[in-house]
Amino acid sequence: MNYRIFGKTGFKVSEVSLGTWQLGSRWGDPFDEKVALDTLEAAFRSGINLFDTADIYQDGNSERAIGKFLSLHPNDRIYVVTKMGRALNPHVAEGYNEENLRRFVDQSRRQLGMEALDLTLLHCPPTPVFSNNKVFAVLDALKAEGKIRHYGVSIERIEEGLAALQHDISAIEVIFNMFRLRPADELFRKAAEKGVAIIVRVPLASGLLTGKFTADTKFGPDDHRTFNRNGEAFDKGETFSGVDYMTGVRVAQQLKTALATDDLATTALRYILMYPEVSVVIPGASRPEQIERNVKASDAAPLTEAQMQKVREIYDSEISPLVHHLW
Repeated sequence: MNYRIFGKTGFKVSEVSLGTWQLGSRWGDPFDEKVALDTLEAAFRSGINLFDTADIYQDGNSERAIGKFLSLHPNDRIYVVTKMGRALNPHVAEGYNEENLRRFVDQSRRQLGMEALDLTLLHCPPTPVFSNNKVFAVLDALKAEGKIRHYGVSIERIEEGLAALQHDISAIEVIFNMFRLRPADELFRKAAEKGVAIIVRVPLASGLLTGKFTADTKFGPDDHRTFNRNGEAFDKGETFSGVDYMTGVRVAQQLKTALATDDLATTALRYILMYPEVSVVIPGASRPEQIERNVKASDAAPLTEAQMQKVREIYDSEISPLVHHLW
């Protein structure tokens, strides 16, 4: 495992870490604490030292499982990124007020068993929140009180990240993959100039970039890849990176051929790590055996200049007209 400095925080983190939206089960399946803890242990033993979670993941079970895991490793430095805000119902900008922000932070501290959160992110809030100075003043106060060490934002759109850079944030979490290249064009450099870490989520476009899906692939009824393809439940950019499913299946095969790889998933993760502004990529895992697949990317050979160019050419011709302007 290779490690990178996490922006101005100075944290030294595994460049491939763990996203825990699916921790302890696949999307829509019952949560299994033993599977969750075994997955976290497999990640830790592979060299992963950062877990990304949120207060709403698995109805809070993700944070609680990570908290239990931390209690079993009291002498090991494991960084936790958690997110807050999506529990609001309705999820509106007015909900990002001092009372709610404090409540969310205290809840995560309890569930994780942490006196101070390493890093908390606003969890893809409504766009006006990113320009609301009062919201960031509350985060500054929580930091001064020792309840959080650092804060940042998780974003849907590049414009939200650019607005957030006007505040004292430490990290931006953003979708970036072979089907979503705009962040590299418009966000990465500006974040790096301010010492802001980049966390890459949805690196495999909800599995499309494994190259294993076909027209006949079926997902469970409670899997967002079934019910959110058009944004019925949340921003459709979170599901298959907003790419039409059949287009994604076709272009994934095109990439597999063009890059001459039998393991598109590893190549897709390694592609992301080619960008020095990226601090960490957080592929998910619902069971321990998936960890080994993810971490292979850290030791994989770099893509050649010709391969990098081929990805851009395919993106520009097949994907960009569909999604580039949206996120």
